[in-house]
Amino acid sequence: MVKVDQHPAGDWDLGYARVSSTKQSLGRQLAALADAGIPDPRIYVGKKTGATVDRPGLVRLLAYVRPGDRIVVHTLDRLGRNPREVLNLIHDLRERGIGVKSLADPVRIDTADEGMGRAAVLLLALFAEMERTFTAERAAHARMVAEAAGRRVGRPVAYSDDRIEYARLLRQENLSLAEIAKKTGIAKTSLHRYLGSIPVLESSGAAASGRQASEAHANFAHIPQPRDA
Repeated sequence: MVKVDQHPAGDWDLGYARVSSTKQSLGRQLAALADAGIPDPRIYVGKKTGATVDRPGLVRLLAYVRPGDRIVVHTLDRLGRNPREVLNLIHDLRERGIGVKSLADPVRIDTADEGMGRAAVLLLALFAEMERTFTAERAAHARMVAEAAGRRVGRPVAYSDDRIEYARLLRQENLSLAEIAKKTGIAKTSLHRYLGSIPVLESSGAAASGRQASEAHANFAHIPQPRDA
């Protein structure tokens, strides 16, 4: 692979290949790039390793490529995880004077072609906008169906209102967070959020709070306790 300071004068075609699974092979993409006349030292690759997508190859390519060069890929989806990401990258490269060419898309894209290349990029932009719209519509429909069925929409509630109220009363009795966590089953990190700066009551106020806490404890006894993690 060429180094950044070895970029010669003139315009170069630089290849990029990527697979999104550890079981996939780069062979077909590399063969297509070689058939397009791109030598191996000018081809950058990215592979998925473990649970993360490793793309240092694309990062190195974008740092190396110069105005007048052209990035060549087997298909455009190799450049990003969704149409919007691909479109943004093509736009950024065009601003830098760098072209993009795909070899195997149903509609071949070469941004150096002011006719078909521009039309293909516009189609890509349309597909990206359609994907965004469809995703929003599907999410809205799912929420509507859930609400109609009486299901709660959004993140599940970690602790019931009764449990949180019991914790607040215990805090007013001057119990420590560790003690409250043990009695209520609420994690200490969550208690900081739920209790905030609840003041500790004194004298008659504390007595009243104690009676409330006793009543809350009687009610709380019927609430299923969480299992230890």
